[in-house]
Amino acid sequence: MRRGRTVVYMLHAHLACTPKYRRGPCTDEILVRYEEVMRDICTDFGGELTEVNGEADHVHLLVHYPPKATLSRLAGSLKGVSARRLRQEFPSPIRKHLWGDHFWSPSYFAASAGGTPLKVIKEYIENQKRPG
Repeated sequence: MRRGRTVVYMLHAHLACTPKYRRGPCTDEILVRYEEVMRDICTDFGGELTEVNGEADHVHLLVHYPPKATLSRLAGSLKGVSARRLRQEFPSPIRKHLWGDHFWSPSYFAASAGGTPLKVIKEYIENQKRPG
């Protein structure tokens, strides 16, 4: 759990991104640099990159983020900044798989993660003592 000035929170999201056309530009070297870039971006948002891994044609992230950060903006920054930096640093290997100015597919997967299962939370709320 983390604390802000007026909030205690534990927000985690599982994000998955695929390169444009689901082509596979991600080598081990690119994924290592990708992780460094993603950690910096998460830190800039006041969050933390908990886990990252991927294959040639997609990557997965587990991000701990603060309530002031909207998930869509965080995901947009993660994709935009990483695309720009990876294209600058690895132009040749990326150009073999992707063309134009695109790196990531415009879509992404996002799911809330961690915490108590929904069934337990639902039962907890149902069992609250209502004032009579």
